[in-house]
Amino acid sequence: MNPARVSALLSAFATKRLLVIGDLMLDEFLWGKVSRISPEAPVPVVEVVKEEYFPGGAANVARNLAEFSRGVRIMGVTGLGTHADQLRALLTGEGINVDAVQSHACYQTVVKTRIIARQQHVVRIDREKKLSLHPEHAAAALAQLDTLLPEIDAIIIEDYGKGMLSQEFASAVCERAHRAGKILAVDPNPHNPLAWRQVTAIKPNRAEAFASAGLPLTEPIDPPTEDPALLEVGRVLAAKWDTDNLLITLGEHGVLLFRHDAPPYHAPTRAREVFDVSGAGDTVIALFTLALSAGATTAEAAELANHASGIVVGKLGTATVTPRELLASFES
Repeated sequence: MNPARVSALLSAFATKRLLVIGDLMLDEFLWGKVSRISPEAPVPVVEVVKEEYFPGGAANVARNLAEFSRGVRIMGVTGLGTHADQLRALLTGEGINVDAVQSHACYQTVVKTRIIARQQHVVRIDREKKLSLHPEHAAAALAQLDTLLPEIDAIIIEDYGKGMLSQEFASAVCERAHRAGKILAVDPNPHNPLAWRQVTAIKPNRAEAFASAGLPLTEPIDPPTEDPALLEVGRVLAAKWDTDNLLITLGEHGVLLFRHDAPPYHAPTRAREVFDVSGAGDTVIALFTLALSAGATTAEAAELANHASGIVVGKLGTATVTPRELLASFES
């Protein structure tokens, strides 16, 4: 894809309105240095020098979109208290509309704390309790969706398996989006196996795709278009899920797009250096869906998403890509 086409799509991105639905998290990064081992146990002592907080989970998808469009909304649930307030403040600071975020005392805001010393990820600490979306809160979310549908161009469902998405709720969202003629992309979770129907695209990573297909994970073969196990996974999932497009992210091998009306399309990785893969999948589904909403072909959308992913893995932390960086990636 030439830079002129990329530039035209980037201009169209700014006018698009998207809704992200899914599990919301707060990502905490503690940056430090290690100069000694603890006398209490054979573990490093990390002296914290900097703390950073970012929207995580489905909120990171919205944050990726917000780099390109001012029309981003997010729907989900949080608990009450400091972490919930902090997440809301971060999202609104990015220009993301949080009117569809419900906060209730019966839920716990998911917080993932990563401790990093000398550019090395030392440990991750998770504070979470899997929620079960209460019927009255699900009904309120669907009522909000009915109100928002005329105002949006596309929906992304981001399932991190924390309980926001039940089969009943997911099916209701899919049915409404299909009836309204909206683009709907899904990032599924094999630990929360749901039946997906009438969706535009589904984006698992390689391990998730094998797990969702019920097939044993194999070693990758390059090029992916000659990987028989991966091609079989694509065939199984195409039959299992009612979707026009299956986009499988392959890490250092890029992405592979399965389409119902064309052969598989492989976009090799564009990453020059890999520092941190945190949130790379969020970037892929964000840019893929945004590109489709702007009129890109599925192959163009896969290329854009692949380039964006190649940029964010070269950054530390839960990162995003800017329009300028994405255009420069194609120019180079």
